[in-house]
Amino acid sequence: MSYTHVERAEVLAEALPYIQKFYGKTIVVKYGGNAMISEDLRKAVISDIILLSLVGIRVVVVHGGGPEISAMLKKIGKESRFVDGLRYTDAETMDIVQQILCGKVNKDLVATLNRTGGRAVGLCGMDAGLFQARRLDEKYGLVGEIVQVDPQPVEDCLGNGYVPVVSTVAQGVDAETAYNINADTAAAKLAVALHAEKLILLTDVRGLLRDAHDEYTLIHVAHLHEIPGLVKDGVISGGMIPKVDCCVEAVRQGVPRTHILDGRIPHSILIEMLSDKGIGTMIL
Repeated sequence: MSYTHVERAEVLAEALPYIQKFYGKTIVVKYGGNAMISEDLRKAVISDIILLSLVGIRVVVVHGGGPEISAMLKKIGKESRFVDGLRYTDAETMDIVQQILCGKVNKDLVATLNRTGGRAVGLCGMDAGLFQARRLDEKYGLVGEIVQVDPQPVEDCLGNGYVPVVSTVAQGVDAETAYNINADTAAAKLAVALHAEKLILLTDVRGLLRDAHDEYTLIHVAHLHEIPGLVKDGVISGGMIPKVDCCVEAVRQGVPRTHILDGRIPHSILIEMLSDKGIGTMIL
């Protein structure tokens, strides 16, 4: 599909009021799934983040790295194990999680942002006590529940014009250990602490679907009072439940809007942020 110069100008004109609305505001993007694995989608996400940053929107990136962790565990002959959808994390696995999330994945992402014209700084949850956690439950191993967030290191980066890129390993408060933290949960907690305008979760589905087999049944907007009914009806089920729970908790604690977006769609962040149409499901 080719665009005329007028059509291109109309796209930019449509974006203007949204740029004005969100100028100086903070958004938190949880980055993972296929958008992180596919090179083309990765480039689209990176360019979205840089564009938003350049027009004055304060973007914070919180990332996972499940496939990379699983790949490294496989290399050392260790099988990945999950309990209730969470990675069982023994001491050896925690070492791998810390190396992959705080090291390779984080720094690769920072380098890509910087090479593409952004200004990014990598942080992990243990830096300056950003995320502090206690053990969630013995059955998960070293998986933590965040009990405190100190957003100051992220604020310092934003204040100096950098895009903070945060990996989700937390400092233990109940033991001298690091804890593995679910990235969706960490992004929601950080969005609340930063008084963010939006929390965006990039996933591998279109959003909330009334019929899981029909993408045309996408629920564009869901209000908090509707969520229990959607769970009861089975519209929200399986792995979508914890994602929606994160969104609900963020909204309850002051984040005006949360979004579940399909990271498989190129430039889904820009479409949601800077166009009239928007995509995905917004919970508010």
